[in-house]
Amino acid sequence: MIYVIVSLIIYVLILAFLSYTAFKRTKSTSDYLLAGKQIHPIVMALSYGATFISTSAIVGFGGAAGQFGLGLLWLTVLNIFVGVFIAFVVFGKRTREIGHRLGTNTMPEFFARRFNCNFIQGYAGILIFLFMPIYASAVLKGIVDYVAKYTGAPFNAALIIIAVLAAIFVIMGGLKGIMYADAFQGTLMFVGMAFLIFYTYGMLGGITNAHIALSELPSMPGVAEQVAGLTKGGFAGWTSMPVTGTPVWWNIVTSLVAGVGIGVLAQPQLSVKFMTVKSGRELNRAVLSGGVFILFMTGVAFSVGALSNVAFYNASGQISVVAAGSNDSIIPTFIKVFLPEWFGGIFLVILLAAGISTLNALVHTMGTALGRDFLKQSLKLKTKTITLTRIAMLIGLIISTMLAWLSSMLDASMAIIAIGTSLFFGLCAATFLPTYFAALYFKKFPRKAALASIMTGSAASLFWLLFVQEKTAGSLQICNLLFKTTSIVKGTALQTLSMVDAIVVALPLSILAAAIAWAIVGNAQEEEASAAFNTAN
Repeated sequence: MIYVIVSLIIYVLILAFLSYTAFKRTKSTSDYLLAGKQIHPIVMALSYGATFISTSAIVGFGGAAGQFGLGLLWLTVLNIFVGVFIAFVVFGKRTREIGHRLGTNTMPEFFARRFNCNFIQGYAGILIFLFMPIYASAVLKGIVDYVAKYTGAPFNAALIIIAVLAAIFVIMGGLKGIMYADAFQGTLMFVGMAFLIFYTYGMLGGITNAHIALSELPSMPGVAEQVAGLTKGGFAGWTSMPVTGTPVWWNIVTSLVAGVGIGVLAQPQLSVKFMTVKSGRELNRAVLSGGVFILFMTGVAFSVGALSNVAFYNASGQISVVAAGSNDSIIPTFIKVFLPEWFGGIFLVILLAAGISTLNALVHTMGTALGRDFLKQSLKLKTKTITLTRIAMLIGLIISTMLAWLSSMLDASMAIIAIGTSLFFGLCAATFLPTYFAALYFKKFPRKAALASIMTGSAASLFWLLFVQEKTAGSLQICNLLFKTTSIVKGTALQTLSMVDAIVVALPLSILAAAIAWAIVGNAQEEEASAAFNTAN
């Protein structure tokens, strides 16, 4: 316990110093919302990576890899190619250029000024504020699960303490404080995950022996009985992809891999970071460091999650999910049981760093979405932007904390953290991605097409999540209350659709709606196309 106490004290003191430094240097709304647009590319890359990779990736998706296997490494591939290269080069440069010319501070404001439509800003702002707490609560739960498992502290007490810490750090320093803290926390995460993978492979006899043992594990005595339920769902071992078209395959491919791998492009808390650097050249410089960071974070988490099965089986004859008790407990239990005590304390700080860095960005985004985009810009309240944003941040954090508390009461066998993350990523992709891309690259893309895409994407995604996709509809209970079933297609000829993630249906519909609306109304009038867009290179 002494390692935990010392590590936490040092961590909190450094974060407090960074937040105070940012607070003293925050002189304007631009400083508070966009860090003064002068952030170093390495700081920006670490901040982007630390925001993207949270406890939901390490604990939630690491746990999912422990249950489903190394197939989740396809998400690492997408994260690097789409989440870093495509995001920085294709989206980042144009976002920075056009965003700076338009003088925008948030994603909803970017849409509003690009299409001269305040309704888009208000609608996008309130949608983000209402649904981002689901993702934020998943991040919170990831931190609290580890703290409670490692220290023995009550879940509720740990939840309150961490929420208060996050509130202090993010509300005081704004985005500048967040990015300073993210750079520090990203460095911590990188070093900690490097030690974790080297130690794990060393413990299992090296890379080759570890993966051979994982491949042979399904044939070991007692394992077939433990994975019987998964096998019925299509599970084919921890080093193989599930049988195509089975429930496990649909879950991995459409929800965990596609939902997050594509959804990252339309994340408001990530896109705003492109506007914090002073030139497109800085984004080019950030690609390599961002790619290496994402590779280490997700690649290590998913590999260790899967390999933990070998360690647990060698020690107890049980696979990870059985030994840990739930998907979300696999990584915390593995660290506590198999790694040195001193590293357990340090890893607690690493998870705090991963979680709080993401949570800070989410709370900041919720605050700007409600405070600036909805209340200030759409409803025209006279209160200062920073005041409204700080109040909205506090409200968003309280809602997220309540959802994290409620999620602790759900069925422990569910991958709650991974589901909450993929749900929000998929919703953002379906709602914003087609319009976001069109806003950057099609000068004549009309306002009505943008509205059609955003409204169709959000409506289709929410309908699918609430009434069709069984793992979300069953958890949210609205479908059960109205129709006495966990999915409206369950027990019908369309039952396979209950396994398909919302992004697979809603994103194509959003693109189709944009195309049809554009074909009907024609090109945008000259006054609709922003002057800033005209001069962007």
